[in-house]
Amino acid sequence: MNYQTNTIRILIIDDDEDDFFILSEYIKKIPGYQFQVDWIFLYNEALQSLCDAKYDLYFVDYRLGIQTGLDLLKEAMSKNCEEPVILLSGKGNQQIDREAMEAGAIDYLVKSELNGEKLERCIRYSIERSRSMKALKQNEKKLRNIFEKSKDIVFLADEKLNFQDVNKAALDLLGYSHDQLLTLNLRELLYRDDPGFSITGILSDHGEIDDHILELKTITGEKIICLLSASREKVQNGSPYVQGILHDITNLKKMERANLQAEKLNTANRLLKILAHEVRGPLTNINLSVEELQAESLGPQSRVYMDIIYRNSNRINDLITELLQSSRHTEMNREPINLEEILRDALSRARDRITLKKIKTVVFFPGPPAIVDGDPEKLKIAFLNLIINATEAIAHDHGQLELKVEENQAGYLVHIGDNGSGISEENRERLFEPYFTSKRNGLGLGLPAALSILQSHRATIDVKTILYAGTTFLISFSKAQTGSGKNS
Repeated sequence: MNYQTNTIRILIIDDDEDDFFILSEYIKKIPGYQFQVDWIFLYNEALQSLCDAKYDLYFVDYRLGIQTGLDLLKEAMSKNCEEPVILLSGKGNQQIDREAMEAGAIDYLVKSELNGEKLERCIRYSIERSRSMKALKQNEKKLRNIFEKSKDIVFLADEKLNFQDVNKAALDLLGYSHDQLLTLNLRELLYRDDPGFSITGILSDHGEIDDHILELKTITGEKIICLLSASREKVQNGSPYVQGILHDITNLKKMERANLQAEKLNTANRLLKILAHEVRGPLTNINLSVEELQAESLGPQSRVYMDIIYRNSNRINDLITELLQSSRHTEMNREPINLEEILRDALSRARDRITLKKIKTVVFFPGPPAIVDGDPEKLKIAFLNLIINATEAIAHDHGQLELKVEENQAGYLVHIGDNGSGISEENRERLFEPYFTSKRNGLGLGLPAALSILQSHRATIDVKTILYAGTTFLISFSKAQTGSGKNS
């Protein structure tokens, strides 16, 4: 404020009118300023005026009838009324001075020691300090809003990464309460330890970390992938601390993985068609030659060899046909279908395999029918491939297969789980890669085919697995749209 051109509004709160006149005369005689000086002597009116914040500065006498200026100051602060207050006293008292400062007073003056120069300095200092404090609190409020409303995890921690404060996003993403997180260390949330990477070491050496990928685990053990940016901050006469942001990129990584899988599948399909064309040419010549030779008069031994050649040629031809059919995107016949019925049908097709391996099946379809738009035959193939994959993962005599459908806000979530061998982290990354398989005599086409069908239905698939404990495939479908019909 330019005090030379603006009126400074001052309220004197004192139960003695004579003291008000004396103080107001001192103030009005200060040269170079314009003042508006008012008076209130009743406690409740004074409290209301402090909370209304209509004045630039408040002079409050220590004696206010049966109550004190300290009582007024403390009650105003309890109501978040933080206007600049100067406490006045008839005589100096170090204890009152200390209590006034602790209660939030901006200064403390003794009436008998007042003069124009001291008042001018006190007024100028008090208003400037008040303005600075208000600006700091306003900035702090803005930063607090950013902290609390950010969709990213924002945290403060000590040098050892023990959490000191976290925002609401941390509670939502990790599933812990605020108090629980304040008992944890960031390293305790790591999904797996990386011996080649030390957060505290990098912060100590370089002072900051930018966009490092971390895998964290929620309170339920679910993995989320985040980008960590953090810095080590120093405080004068205080211990250094760490401030950081964790940006959740789990869904982005899932999309990248799905796109990569689809790209790999398309590349493999193109390669397969080329190979099939190149193999079928010579194979046709072999079959024609065998047919010509079979028409000749051959001895028994030669005919046996010819039959072997003919059978294996046909087997190769059938294998090529099977591979081509698995990669072919045929027309989709979409219609509203019941997911539970499709799953039951797929389960019945795998019943012989399940019975031979003595696997117990648990089917849980609560609530109303789960209706989605899709091609029933294609989805049966996708579910059957997932069910067969689950049965093949079970090598013990207490196998269990679980099928479950649950409704959520987005649509329906299908669970296909087993208590088999689980999947290693290395194999999990290649799970839907065409022709990759960890099974003996497997072709590695079942899961890629299932993925291709599900993606064509705009369904997403996720995998939860624990090595030697089992695997669950989670498939998310949108609910059926009104007026669905057949389309490609």
